[in-house]
Amino acid sequence: MQPLRGVTVVALEQAIAAPYASRQLADLGARVIKVERPGTGDFARAYDTRVRGLSSHFVWVNRNKESLTLDFKDPRGLELLRRLIADADVFLQNLAPGAAARAGLGARELRAAHPELIVCDISGYGAPGPYADRKAYDLLVQSEAGLLSVTGTPDDMAKAGIPVSDVAAGMYAYSSILGALLERGRTGRGTQLDVSMLEATVEWLGFPLYYSFDGGRPPPRAGAWHATIYPYGPFTAGDGKVVMTAVQNEREWQGFCAGFLGRPELAGHPHYATNADRDAHREELGGLIAARFAELTAAEAVELLDAAGVANARVNTLAEVWDHPQLAARGRLHEVPTPAGPVPALAPPGPTGDAPRMEAVPALGEHTRAVLGGLGLSEEDIDALAADGVV
Repeated sequence: MQPLRGVTVVALEQAIAAPYASRQLADLGARVIKVERPGTGDFARAYDTRVRGLSSHFVWVNRNKESLTLDFKDPRGLELLRRLIADADVFLQNLAPGAAARAGLGARELRAAHPELIVCDISGYGAPGPYADRKAYDLLVQSEAGLLSVTGTPDDMAKAGIPVSDVAAGMYAYSSILGALLERGRTGRGTQLDVSMLEATVEWLGFPLYYSFDGGRPPPRAGAWHATIYPYGPFTAGDGKVVMTAVQNEREWQGFCAGFLGRPELAGHPHYATNADRDAHREELGGLIAARFAELTAAEAVELLDAAGVANARVNTLAEVWDHPQLAARGRLHEVPTPAGPVPALAPPGPTGDAPRMEAVPALGEHTRAVLGGLGLSEEDIDALAADGVV
């Protein structure tokens, strides 16, 4: 399913947030022209070398794109970029605050020249506002958004194990661009989208925010445990393996007491009758549950939990995820070409019919000549620009 075939996106992007958004568009068929610095490119290319010498971050968010190296600080490069944008449907950027506008690539200027253009700016905090000009990286935004206040253990806060603020902003940019394309189909006009990492992350913090509404006690940092639902977290079986167990409602609690604990009378105990009661008496209830797990192997515990209708899961390593039987059964792992050879990649979540678009992660500047040739430049013209370091 590639409903965005025929849509062209020019992406002046770096790191994760904007590249993640544009990759989603590319996965759905859009032509994404990724504009990179000559010589070095997107600095995420150098984050690590874990994928056969390539950056794990870069490989993750840059398949299905064309790489154009272009110095837009040079007037000749800026003119070429303007020509690309003139033919594009979407211009997406996440440069440092104000950098695009200072280069004459601000949303107001671009849309004045091209009313049908969709301009999407991703930044740490958005504009206007007192934080508009602040630099923002994922962990800094997680901190500002309050995520660290609810993540970790009672003694130590912890960042999320993935760049969650980047991912949140990227997904809201992606969905906002899809909405803008639909609106343009009705009106013929583009729009300006201003997506901030702060707002995207705070939106995802809706439950803790409302839980602590009007001066209420915020949910505690609870490690791998759910902060307010119990029992919902890791229990160690007698063979040392961990089983993640979740009881979400009173029906499941009754099944857990009867089918797993073998003590149906506990379901109505005044200390455990509701989730609020169980949450308030975690320590004593946890001791009872832990003692039962200690009597069983992990396999035996899972068998009893399944029979009782209680949700549970393995605590997988990342190596085990590559071999996850459910992903294999659904055919979700494919291969994408890279400059270092083919590597596995997860198909876009959602579409399951047609073969997904799983094209290459580009080498730096791999498509420069083809893209500029499409603008009418000759090989001699491109050679001259390359000699001057413009491309």
